[in-house]
Order: sequence, then C-alpha cells, then structure tokens
Amino acid sequence: MQKTIGFNPLKYPVYVMAKPIGPACNLRCDYCYYLDKKSMSFNNTANRMSDVTLELFIDQYINAQPGKQVLFTWHGGEPLLLGIDYYRKAIRLQKIYGRNRQIENVLQTNGTLLTEEWCRFFKENNFLVGISLDGPEHCHDVYRRTIRGEGSFQQVLKGIRLLQKYQVEFNILSVVNSYNVQYPLEVYHFFKQIGAKYIQFSPVVERLNVESGLLASAESVDGKLAPWSVGALEYGRFLTSIFDEWVRNDVGETFVITFDATLSGFAGAAVGVCVYAETCGHAAALDVNGDLYSCDHFVFPEYRQGNIHQQTITEMMLSPAQFKFGNDKRDKLSTTCRQCRFLKLCYGECPKNRIVRLVDGVAHNYLCQGLKHYFNHVEPYMNFMAGELNDNRSPANVMEWTRGE
Repeated sequence: MQKTIGFNPLKYPVYVMAKPIGPACNLRCDYCYYLDKKSMSFNNTANRMSDVTLELFIDQYINAQPGKQVLFTWHGGEPLLLGIDYYRKAIRLQKIYGRNRQIENVLQTNGTLLTEEWCRFFKENNFLVGISLDGPEHCHDVYRRTIRGEGSFQQVLKGIRLLQKYQVEFNILSVVNSYNVQYPLEVYHFFKQIGAKYIQFSPVVERLNVESGLLASAESVDGKLAPWSVGALEYGRFLTSIFDEWVRNDVGETFVITFDATLSGFAGAAVGVCVYAETCGHAAALDVNGDLYSCDHFVFPEYRQGNIHQQTITEMMLSPAQFKFGNDKRDKLSTTCRQCRFLKLCYGECPKNRIVRLVDGVAHNYLCQGLKHYFNHVEPYMNFMAGELNDNRSPANVMEWTRGE
C-alpha cells in the first residue's frame, strides 16, 4: 500500500507573511495578538528588518515557489512605518531575483498613515492593500484606538478615500469581536456603502493568562477569555445575518471570503482559506531578524522553525516539524469533529481556536456551535449554488431562486 502524505508545501505556493517592522505600530488595538509576544518597545521602529535580511528573504522566497506566481505579503505591526523607500528597495530586489516569475505584492495596514504619495506608489507598483476596519465608527473605535486612546476610524476612512482616488485595489479585514458582532447588517451595509468589494471577517478568540493577565499561548489550557473575544453562537448568527442579505442581493458583486470558502466546500473544490482546509502549514511568518515561524498565529518559541541566515525557506517549510504542524490540524481533530456532518466544510477550523477541552481531554474548537449554526443555515442555498457551478451556470442565479422561494 502506497504511503500518502497529507501535507506537502510543494503542492501549493509557499506563503510567508513578512513582518519587516515586527510589532511596531502607531495604534494600540486591545485585541492585537502581537502585544505580549515581544519585549521590545511596541513602537520601536529602529527594530526593522535589515537590508541584508530583506535581500536574503526575497531571494529565498522567490526561489521557494513551485510555480510562476509569487505573492509577497507585507504585514506588521504597521508596515507603513518603514517608509516608502523601504518598499522601493524591495521592488528593486524582486526584479533582481525575479527569475521571470510573476510577482505581486499585498500589504496589510491599519490605513491611518496613508498619504497621496503612498497611494501613487501602490498604484504604480500594482499593490493590493488590505485595510483593517471593524465597521462604522462606533464599532471600529471600541477596540482600535491610537496611543493616546483616541478613535482611529476617521483616519482610516480618509485613507480609504485616498486609495479610491488613485484607484488602488483594496479589501477589508474586519475583526469580529464582542461589540461589532451585535451589529452584523450595519457592519455589512457600511462596507458596501464605502465601496468595499472583498471582505474578510476574522473572529477574535483570545485568552488571558490567569496569573499574568497577558495573552495565553496557542496550546495553553490555562486562561480565561479576553473581554473582546466573540461569542461562539453570536459569531454564527453574525455570519447568517449577513449571508441572508448577501444571498438575496450581492452574489457576484460583493465577495465575502467565508461564503466563498463554504461554497467551495459544498462544491467539492479546494478551499482557498487555510482555516477551513483539511491541513495547513504552507503559510508561515517571518520576523524582523529572519526567524521563521510555522504560522502567523503561532509566533511562539515552540513554533520557530529556524532562521533564513542558517537555513533556506524551502528547507524549513519541508522540515519534519513543519510537516507535523500542518498535519496536526487533521490528526488532532476531536471525535466530535470527525463525526460532524459538516467536517469537510470546516475541518475543525483554525487550531488556534481549539481551546475547549472535551471529556476525553481532546482540544475542540471554541467556535464550533456558531459554525454549525452557520453551516446548517446556509446549506440549502449552498447546495443550489454548488449545483449551478457543477452545471456550468452562474451561482448568482441563487438570488432569483431565493426570492422565488
């Protein structure tokens, strides 16, 4: 019998989220998972990725890709703190080491530092910009504040208008938390109102260590939910409320990542979102000093795979430890997950949220109740859309079907 391997990075593009500014940021978001993981000053911009490390990363990262396309993702902290010249240098290095690859760049920002100069640069170099925005002002400003404790919403909105002025493609990353989860339609309508076409909703589930009050590590069994963490069932209801609006009016016009991933699952296609895939581990994170971690949500010492100054990205992504990390998503599923009829839509969601201990001691996903509520609610609509796709028709036909129903 031939032995199969569940996770092989070379089946997919290798993704490394670069953090060239580390945790340095001009905001103090309550739920930031970077806050308690570094001893450096949170806004110490002097601790940046050196030119030597940057060049080594770009060379290795391009060389690690199995295909023609190379996607660079610049993250933080707040990556704009590095200044435009840093990214001009990155673009030059990408051209030097490009090896005839098709290179694209994505940058995730809180949007408060965007200027006309930045937007011109992004347009000229075809950057996709991700904007962190949690909804209208009363939703966004609850947890996303400046160093002085002031709301950041107006600055973000000004940045979005500049991106639109220069026709820079952007999408929205919205953290679903204990406050904005109460306003699903208001949040969704707001995003449509400002012209957002691509929206990712990311539920925040964080725990605080009982003794220290700091964020608990991914596999810690000790800790209490942070006050900003979203409720499991509330999250499911948040998604279904937005889905009901989307499925009647916006299919094919507004793209919600969760809905796209669910449709892929119902259609039997590969899911493009790691949290809903059977295994993970092909998306790592690179710190300022060249340390490579298994995942952006597991930037803890036990998940450090090595350093690009001693090993190549390819070597680390193909290491036994990284294989194990990727396969653990599947291999450590609870019995409850394995017996769930929605298993192939979810696969236990993200391992970082498996913080509930079942009777047998196995870790189970905290969001399970909400995800089941969501999957159960959308099932008939997803089945219809999957049928349309399989018959080479547009899934947008579901809107007419839903109205008729």
